[in-house]
Amino acid sequence: MKFLNIRQDAPKYDTVRAYVEEAVAKYSDHNAFILKESIERSPYYLPITYRRFWEELRAFGAGLCHLGLQGKRVALIGKNSYEWILSFLSVLCGVGVIVPLDKELPEKELRLSLERSRADAVIYDEEREHFFYGEKAIENDNLRLRISTKKLRGDVQSVRDIMELGSLALKREDLFDRYLPDPDEMAALLFTSGTTSASKAVMLSHRNIATNLYDLMRVETITSEDRNLVFLPLHHSFGSVGLTYFLCCGATNMFCDGLRYVQKNLKEYRVTTFVGVPLLLEGMYRTLLRGIEKQGKTRLVSNAKKISRTLLKTGIDVRRKLFSAIHKELGGSLRFIISGASALDREVAEGFNELGILTVQGYGLTETSPVLSAENNEHMRTGSVGLPFPSVEITIDEPDENGIGEICAKGGNVMLGYYEMPEETAAVLKDGVFHTGDLGYLDKDGFLYITGRKKNVIVLKNGKNVYPEELEEGLNRLPFVKESMVYAGERDGARLIAAKIVYDEEYFKTRSEKSEKEKASHMKAAVASFNETLPSYKHIKHLVFRTEPFIKTSTAKIRRHEEIN
Repeated sequence: MKFLNIRQDAPKYDTVRAYVEEAVAKYSDHNAFILKESIERSPYYLPITYRRFWEELRAFGAGLCHLGLQGKRVALIGKNSYEWILSFLSVLCGVGVIVPLDKELPEKELRLSLERSRADAVIYDEEREHFFYGEKAIENDNLRLRISTKKLRGDVQSVRDIMELGSLALKREDLFDRYLPDPDEMAALLFTSGTTSASKAVMLSHRNIATNLYDLMRVETITSEDRNLVFLPLHHSFGSVGLTYFLCCGATNMFCDGLRYVQKNLKEYRVTTFVGVPLLLEGMYRTLLRGIEKQGKTRLVSNAKKISRTLLKTGIDVRRKLFSAIHKELGGSLRFIISGASALDREVAEGFNELGILTVQGYGLTETSPVLSAENNEHMRTGSVGLPFPSVEITIDEPDENGIGEICAKGGNVMLGYYEMPEETAAVLKDGVFHTGDLGYLDKDGFLYITGRKKNVIVLKNGKNVYPEELEEGLNRLPFVKESMVYAGERDGARLIAAKIVYDEEYFKTRSEKSEKEKASHMKAAVASFNETLPSYKHIKHLVFRTEPFIKTSTAKIRRHEEIN
């Protein structure tokens, strides 16, 4: 099966710049951003139209070109902000190669990233200033220019300073406007998640990213009426390409104040669309359930879901009216949630959809710019990550008797390769086909299912394969489990299935089990019951309980290797 009724009028371009110019021409007087500014602690909301965004983008890009950075590499590090996305698209559209870096990088890894990428300049925010200014600043002979996103010091140029310089430069030279990026040359250099020494620098071209933008515009339905809350870290391809996609569709974008303020921001901005990671979405959903339970409305909501399901079969949708009180908790306007980075709990995905909030999953990697497959309102299947994008061909390499094998992808969105790592590139990119390292299968209708990472598979002595992610999905449904990690353990020289569980202390506050021993006994009994639903070779035989969260990447993926160590 392929996507049906895909948008036929989506513009097809080879560069990101062409997409941005199209959006500016089409939505010039519409708000691209609404920025929250503080005036003596009272919020002031500053609208930025598409026309103004493009004028400032051009000015900043022209300023960088005037300073000799055209064709050069510009690193970018900092929290999500207007200046971040302005810098990102300025460099991408008319300067050179953008190098987004994880804002959480410690000094050693940041220094190594700058050296490996051979960045000629760096743009940083106030929280990263100590890395680039003063006696303890990172030394790097290649860095010709250090720019702060905000005006921090008189002797350091800020993004606004460069914009002023660029505005003057545009009147007498057109280096930025004349720049025509080569669609097939490196345009972005992104480091994969993980410690920098072990991470790979992914080379993406304009055509790679543009291909993904084209598919997104054909498959998903975002309009100029949408108000999007920017939450995902923008240094990650899922965040930056995702925001670029929303801009291509004319949506208005606001920046989230932080993890603790998501629900507040949803109400504050009357958000209609939200892109998040499973850990956050699962937390949001369970908070809603706890609220329903505290109000004694669990049975009422359950009955309402039955009624709405029956009516939906006849084409009548009353979900937003039936569950209006719940919608108010999420701002009252939220209509569309996109989940990515890892698998979303089936119960949570189904739960949001039953409430009338379209919730879809997507799948992809940095190496694929990033999306390979996704669901939309017409193509959904519980447990899957949707259908392959129109420009993508998905195959399963060396499938086993259950059809499970390595997921391979071919298409215009597949990376150029890993920077200065020819052997690593050759290992995953063969005849234009990218070997993802993920395991999964395609059903008879072409929907893609992920079963785990190839390197995470536990091979038992009897030859059976156990996929940790499958067991984690089940464990995470236990009411006391916040998150879990399944891995291979050993006892008396024999390999066994082990699990670390982060449990919710709140769960036990209303229960009789108070001591650590009683809590552990309760949790062990629950896992034993879960084991009974599984084949014996999948039984979890060693458990570790804890309350502190796992070590994670910036997109909330567990760093398994570090946790196992």
